Amino acid sequence: MPVESLFPRLEGLLPKVSKPIQYVGGELNAQVKDWDAAAVHWALMYPDAYEVGLPNQGVQILYEVLNERADALAERTYAVWPDLEKLMREDGIPQFTVDGHRPVRAFDLLGVSFSTELGYTNLLVALDLAGIPLHAADRTEDDPIVVAGGHAAFNPEPIADFIDAAVLGDGEEAIGLITDIVRDFKEDGSPGGRDALLLHLARTGAVYVPRFFDVTYRADGQLESVVPNHPDVPARVTKHTVMNLDEWPYPKTPLVPLAETVHERMSVEIFRGCTRGCRFCQAGMITRPVRERSIEGIGAMIDAGLKATGFEEVGLLSLSSADHSEIGPIAKQLADRYADDRVSLSLPSTRVDAFNIDLANEFSRNGRRSGLTFAPEGGSERLRRVINKMVSKDDLIRTVSAAYGQGWRQVKLYFMCGLPTETDEDVLEIAEMAHDVIRAGREAAGHKDIRCTVSIGGFVPKPHTPFQWAAQASPEVVDNRLRKLREAINANKSLGRNVGMRYHDGEPSLVEGLLSRGDRRVGAVIEEVWRQGGRFDGWSEHFSFARWMTAAEDVFAGGPVDLAWYTTRERDGDEVLPWDHLDSGLDKQWLWDDWQDALGEFEQDDCRWTPCFDCGVCSNLGTDIQIGPTGRSLLPLVSGPKLAAAPPV
Repeated sequence: MPVESLFPRLEGLLPKVSKPIQYVGGELNAQVKDWDAAAVHWALMYPDAYEVGLPNQGVQILYEVLNERADALAERTYAVWPDLEKLMREDGIPQFTVDGHRPVRAFDLLGVSFSTELGYTNLLVALDLAGIPLHAADRTEDDPIVVAGGHAAFNPEPIADFIDAAVLGDGEEAIGLITDIVRDFKEDGSPGGRDALLLHLARTGAVYVPRFFDVTYRADGQLESVVPNHPDVPARVTKHTVMNLDEWPYPKTPLVPLAETVHERMSVEIFRGCTRGCRFCQAGMITRPVRERSIEGIGAMIDAGLKATGFEEVGLLSLSSADHSEIGPIAKQLADRYADDRVSLSLPSTRVDAFNIDLANEFSRNGRRSGLTFAPEGGSERLRRVINKMVSKDDLIRTVSAAYGQGWRQVKLYFMCGLPTETDEDVLEIAEMAHDVIRAGREAAGHKDIRCTVSIGGFVPKPHTPFQWAAQASPEVVDNRLRKLREAINANKSLGRNVGMRYHDGEPSLVEGLLSRGDRRVGAVIEEVWRQGGRFDGWSEHFSFARWMTAAEDVFAGGPVDLAWYTTRERDGDEVLPWDHLDSGLDKQWLWDDWQDALGEFEQDDCRWTPCFDCGVCSNLGTDIQIGPTGRSLLPLVSGPKLAAAPPV
C-alpha cells in the first residue's frame, strides 16, 4: 500500500521551530521514488542534526547506490532538535524522512550510520519518536530491521539491545547484499517472519545479529565469552572491504543543502584506508588496506559532481590525502582544468612529512589562503614515538616557515591530551612548539602578523587499535594539563598573544571512552541517560556530564564493574574484549605486540613502502594494497565549458 506523506501535518509546526528549512527536503539531487514500485524500502539515518548529517559521505553514497536500483528505495532521516521533538510528541507526528516525509516505521529497514558513539542517545530518540520498540527483542513484523554501520559499529555491543544487526566496514556492497536477502525473503512470502530474516542475514557471516550471540561474564566482571547460540551462525563476523574504488564512483550527484551545513563543498574520496600505523587512530586501523582511486576516476567524479551541483569548492578527502601516490599531478592538473571556473581545491589536515609548498600553492591557486592545518598529535618527540606519529619539531618548523614565507598567515596545530605514558612535560612542549612556530613565521614573513592556533582533543582508546588495552586519563588529569599548557603559552606575552588555544574538556571524552569500549551492560546506561533527557550529546550545549555519571552510578551499583572499570583501567593481554568476535582483519596478537612496541617507544614504518608487517588484514581478508603511481594524466587538461548546469551555492 502507498505510504502517505506526513508533511501536511508537519507543515503547521515548522514556523514554530528554529531552522525549519532543514525538515523540508527537496534539495537539489534528492530523490522521491514511487513506494509501490520498490520491493525494499530503506530509511537511512545520520543520528545528528541536518547541518551535520547531510554532508556525510557515507549516507550520501548509500542513498545513491540504493536509489539506482529499480527494486529499492532509500530516503533520509536526521535527528530532530528538541523544539520540534516536543511539538511532534504533542501532535502525534512520528519520526519522518526528509525526502517523502514518510513515517520511518513504514520502511523495511532503518540504517543508522554512527561516526561517533555520542550519537547513541539520538538513536533512541528516533526509535521512540518513530513508534519502534526501543529493544530489538520487543519488535514485531510491523517494525523495520534496525541496522547499525559506520566506524562506531565496530563495537556495537553497547547498543546491542537496540539494534537488530550491524555491518562492519564499507557499505556499498554490504547494503546490496542485505537488500537482496530482504527482497528475496519478501518475495517468498516472509516464511518464519522476523527471526527467520535475521537468521538469513546472520548466516552470511557478513552481518552481525546480536540476538544470535550469547554473552557470559566472570565473577570479577570480565567477559567470559561471546559465542553464537545457533548452529548456523559463524563464530566471527567479518568486515566488508570494497576493492577498486573506480568501480564505485559515488556520490555521482551529491546533495546540495537548503540550509547551512558544516561542509558546503563537493567532496571526493581520493583513497580509502591508511597504513601509517598511528596507534591511536581507529579509522586508520579498521579501514586497511590502502586503496587509491585512479587519477582518471578522481577527475571524472569531480567533473560530473560540479556539473550536478554548482559547488565552487572541491575537497579531496581521505585519512591522509597528501599520501596519494599521484597527489602532485592531481593538484596541478585539477588547478589547470578549473583555472577559468574559479573552482577552489581543499585538502583536509595533512601530515608534515607529506606536505610541500608546491602542493599547497596548487591547492590555493584558484582559491584563498585561509590557513594550513597539521596534526603532530603529541607534544614531545618521545610521545610521538609512543603513538607512532614521527614528526620532528624541526620538520614542522621548516614546513611552516616555508608556508609563512609564501604568504600564509595562519597555521593550526592539532594535538591530543591524555595519551598513554603522557606526562605534564610532554604536554608543556606544545607551548614551546607554538612559540617556535610564531618566531619562525615572523622571520620568514618579515612581519609580526602571524597566527598559530593550538587545538587539543582528549584521547579516547578505541577498539581494534593497539591502544585498545590502554587506560584512559581521567578528566581531572586532562583538564589540569590543559590549564598548565595555557599558562605556559601565555607566559611569553610577545609570542603567546599570537597563539590561540582551543580545547575540549575531559568530561565528554570520558563518556565517549565508556561507550567505545563498553559491553552490553553499558546499554542500560545509555537508556537511562535518554530517559533523563539525554540527546545531542556531541553538542556541548546539550551534553550533561552529571547526567551520565548519575546514570552509570545507578546502573552499576552493587555490581562488579563501574565507570572506572570501563575507562581508566588498563586491560591485560589475555582479557576477552567485547569486540573480539568482530573481525576487522587485524590480528589481535599483532595489535598486542604493537602496544608493547608503543610502551617501548619503538616506531613502525608504513607498509605501503616496506615489506609486510603481518598485521593480518591482507592475508585474513584476501585483499591487498592498491596504490600508484600510474603515470597517467587527468584528461582533458584544459578548462572546458563553463559549469552552468546548476546554480552556484
